[in-house]
Amino acid sequence: MQLKPLSRFFILSSLAASALGTSTMASAAFLDDSKASVELRNFYMNRDFRQSGATQSKADEWAQGFILKMESGYTEGPVGFGLDAIGLLGVKLDSSPDRSGTGILQRDSSGQPSDDYGTAGLTAKAKLSNTTLHVGTLQPILPVLMRNDSRLLPNLYRGAWLQSKEIEGLTVDVGMLDRTRYRDSSDYEEMAVFNSGARNIVLGNAETSDEFLFAGGKYQFSPELTGSYYYGGLDGIYDQHSVQLVHILPLGENQSFKTDLRYARSTDDGGSNVDNNAFGAIFTYKIGGHGFTGGYQKMSGDTGFAYVSGGDNMLINLLQINDFGNEDEKSWQVRYDYDFAAMGVPGLSLMTRYVSGGDVNLAGGGEGEEWERDTDIAYVVQNGPLKNFGMKVRNATVRSNFGADLNETRLILSYTLALW
Repeated sequence: MQLKPLSRFFILSSLAASALGTSTMASAAFLDDSKASVELRNFYMNRDFRQSGATQSKADEWAQGFILKMESGYTEGPVGFGLDAIGLLGVKLDSSPDRSGTGILQRDSSGQPSDDYGTAGLTAKAKLSNTTLHVGTLQPILPVLMRNDSRLLPNLYRGAWLQSKEIEGLTVDVGMLDRTRYRDSSDYEEMAVFNSGARNIVLGNAETSDEFLFAGGKYQFSPELTGSYYYGGLDGIYDQHSVQLVHILPLGENQSFKTDLRYARSTDDGGSNVDNNAFGAIFTYKIGGHGFTGGYQKMSGDTGFAYVSGGDNMLINLLQINDFGNEDEKSWQVRYDYDFAAMGVPGLSLMTRYVSGGDVNLAGGGEGEEWERDTDIAYVVQNGPLKNFGMKVRNATVRSNFGADLNETRLILSYTLALW
């Protein structure tokens, strides 16, 4: 497949900047400010389909992941140059074709899981004052585009991202992406819109796109109040405008009340029927180690919420399995968190939540209803030879009258080792 000019530009720009960075590696800052680490991530996942009557009774896999990250400093001079690298490797420990499909292992069209899979990426970077440009492999976490790191390996994007912090309190982001690598794949592909469940998005001739544009900014009005606006558009498929307002009200010693309001307007870009308004409001009261949360999310328009497939999104009801972003869906969330540091056990935490959704407009007629219940228990070793070794158990239950009924458990062990 021939590369478009934009793709060739990204690749050539990366190589040119990499060469420039290499030629100035004698720069003390380039080396002294560099750092490298490897994360070891052991991941077991079991998803039980038996209550939904699915042809595959369960997905059950176990794998070991390795995530290598290297970041250089910047060369000296008015414009500093640098180079970052990432390497991803997933190794099968236990799986089979009749149990594959968890998303933690790559598999072929017949369902056969790979013994191992992985990829590597380079990112050339330049810095002028408080403005940075990254070209190559990217992992953005923005309201209109978020990388997904909920499985063995994170998904990646390829493109260019300019971020400026020249004005105190203001962060401005502008960029363009042309490819994504899914979390269970070794290859970069064109981007698609997520369309599972009852989103009822209809695409035209183009089902994928090689151009995602984003621009926007976040401003901290005060220590308690932050607002943001971002645009994101998948060329030929959809455009999206997203706004968010977050306020944290201190209420005294170890107490606070957080308000998080989000709204996104999504429309078609000539190649789909995307038409969605997504509103979310979530409120959290914290006292000591306790956190009490309530939230409401509403979809309206002719389709469900649109976002780039393979990543995460900005919906407040994005949970372990569902995001409750179907056409016309209204959903409520209640959540409780506890940090056991308040009881003298730092590193141990608990989270449990429940979301109920309804009024879903089903393509075949009728209204859909669904609910999900999640519980996470996590512990991070605080000291000793295993300091920062993390253990997490995640459990989820989903019931739906238009989708699969699921019971799911994930066990994740992780340890990050600093190389230098």
